[in-house]
Amino acid sequence: MQRRSLQRPCLRLGLGQGRARGWAAGLGRGLVPALLTGLVTGLLPLLLPSMAAAAPAGDDLIRLLQRQPCGGCRLQDADLVQADLRDADLRNAQLQRANLSQARLDGAVLAGADLRFTSLQGASLRGADLRGAQLEGTDLRHSDLSAAQLDPGALRRSHWDGAIGLGADQFDYAQLHNAGVQAAAAGRYPEAETFFSQAIERQPEAAVSWVGRGVSRNEQGSTDLAAQDLNRAATLLEQAGDPQAARDLRKAATAISQPEAKPRGGNGLGGQLLSGAAAMASALAPLAIKFLVPLAF
Repeated sequence: MQRRSLQRPCLRLGLGQGRARGWAAGLGRGLVPALLTGLVTGLLPLLLPSMAAAAPAGDDLIRLLQRQPCGGCRLQDADLVQADLRDADLRNAQLQRANLSQARLDGAVLAGADLRFTSLQGASLRGADLRGAQLEGTDLRHSDLSAAQLDPGALRRSHWDGAIGLGADQFDYAQLHNAGVQAAAAGRYPEAETFFSQAIERQPEAAVSWVGRGVSRNEQGSTDLAAQDLNRAATLLEQAGDPQAARDLRKAATAISQPEAKPRGGNGLGGQLLSGAAAMASALAPLAIKFLVPLAF
């Protein structure tokens, strides 16, 4: 039986084995490195966002974001605490769950960025472009949003307690009322009064906001103004067909605006103040429980 030739193709072309080895070596020195270089050069722009996401956040990553646009970069879960990213172009960037607490993002372009559940607590976002950004669950507490560009209602599902630079036009009625409830629950009554006032401007027929402002004013010692708010809420509830709640509010308004007479055998002003405080507490506590609850969006 005829034995098949096991010669390599290069030998069939008339190349000797020595010349073949030389040709292969030349190929390794020239063509292969060139191919690898081209491959890496072509893929680097595609790999860069993933590399940035996988790399530990540090000065190198921050410098990269400062020097060149990073639109659409994948930076989920990146640690960028206190990063200086002023005027950075991060449009459409994937920044879910990233930590940008106390970062400097003044003038940054974050339009269309995914910032869901991202921490921007204490960050400076003055003049930043946040139009179209996804802000569900975003922590913006104590941040500076002065002159920031936001879509109407963009903060509906975010946390912005203590943020500065926000105008009332950024919020709808329910957001303003709920902010007042939250501030009142934390004992920040002047802030609560402001939020309830803004809510009343949006929806003056909402009795709950009048009650909220009345309670907040009473806690600050403005009993006459508080009584006016409670009486206004009572009128609205009467018009809405809830006479029992209206009567309760009028009783509370009377209790806080007319101190009780000095009791016989009492100990003067101290006893009068304690009696008046007890009356106000007993009158307002049920109202607070009933009315000072967050509204559903």
